[in-house]
Amino acid sequence: MAAIKFGSHLKELRILLCQTSKSSEGVRDFIKKQYVTIKKNNPKIPILIRECSLTEPRLYARYEYGVERNVSLNDLKSEEILERFKQLVSSKP
Repeated sequence: MAAIKFGSHLKELRILLCQTSKSSEGVRDFIKKQYVTIKKNNPKIPILIRECSLTEPRLYARYEYGVERNVSLNDLKSEEILERFKQLVSSKP
């Protein structure tokens, strides 16, 4: 399980995915396996999950002063998504 603790510079995370597409399969698996643990470790940070048909899976991080960064999660496995997640969460704007 993921023991990720967010820094104070991170204000919000958004995960966008398609409910049915193959390209979002790893994201759906990641959410099933990791979401609860990550949320328990970071109860004050909003983690939004947005499902929409035919959406390319992406992870958005919003930092202080409204700065946003995002990474594609297209066709990635759950383990690869965890690494992208850690990179985005630990980077500062």
